[in-house]
Amino acid sequence: MTRAADTPVLEVRGLGKVFEIPGPIWRRPQRLTAVDDVSFRLERGKTLGIVGESGSGKSTVANLVMGLLPPTRGEILLHGRPLGSGRRSAQERRSLQMVFQDPYSSLNPRMKVRDIIAEPMRSAGVLSRSEVGARVEALLDMVHLPARAADRYPHEFSGGQRQRIVIARALALEPEVLICDEAVSALDVSIQGQVLNLLRELQEELQLAYIFIGHGLETVHYMSDDVLVMYLGRVVETAPADVLYSTPSHPYTRALLEVAGDRTPFSSGGGVSLRGEIPSPINPPSGCVFRTRCPIAVEECAATVPELTVRGRAHLAACIRTETARQLEEA
Repeated sequence: MTRAADTPVLEVRGLGKVFEIPGPIWRRPQRLTAVDDVSFRLERGKTLGIVGESGSGKSTVANLVMGLLPPTRGEILLHGRPLGSGRRSAQERRSLQMVFQDPYSSLNPRMKVRDIIAEPMRSAGVLSRSEVGARVEALLDMVHLPARAADRYPHEFSGGQRQRIVIARALALEPEVLICDEAVSALDVSIQGQVLNLLRELQEELQLAYIFIGHGLETVHYMSDDVLVMYLGRVVETAPADVLYSTPSHPYTRALLEVAGDRTPFSSGGGVSLRGEIPSPINPPSGCVFRTRCPIAVEECAATVPELTVRGRAHLAACIRTETARQLEEA
């Protein structure tokens, strides 16, 4: 397959997912919009971080990209070619693998590590039996586990070691894109850094592209080249990581950073924390979906759906009150 030099390894265009929630037979199913018009590009060897509260749609995006859920609308392209259904798509999707949040539940406790890592290769039929054995040993070495680990069971390992096994399994088919869905949030803080450093080491060595999903802003900042901020299924801001963290534009991003203790948005006399709960995606607010929790919302925010607009080089935000927020912060 010919690949243009400027073609991203992965591109998502206008991705959307609507679930129908069944109710009584006399009433139409309710529609829950989990993801609404999400787009991004991911280059080889780069990391896109996705942040937002629980219920923002981050994991749904991951499942859509992985093919675990069918999209309601939008396109997912691998090297410029749409991923669809059928045998060719199944082969191409080997290039996309996922590292799940919980290493305790994502490993079969009845299988030895050797078989856990070998399972994707055996299912795909890409290597002979002897080649699979050699590949398992190489993968264990890659994630800094000894060869003898192959003959042990998951319960014999610590949480950090189990996540290394999960990573080894994800690398078994030599993917180009690794989706890390809260990949370190279930680990002790003392272990998180080790796994993050391993991921960065593997990225440099293999030129992997990562989608790194998390709610810990410091962790996402450490891992990411670019960051996409989601709220109630929509992208509200996206920018290079250093730009987003130093000069956030959307009130939601500023509030997330304040909650994390990274900055005090809106005014020098005291920050404004996130108030209330994220609304139901079945009945989202009109206009700007963040307006019911926004400290600078006005009537116009209820009537206008803000589009992502340019705030700087490669910096987009969806807010009609961005300049007001900046002026309040500088006052």
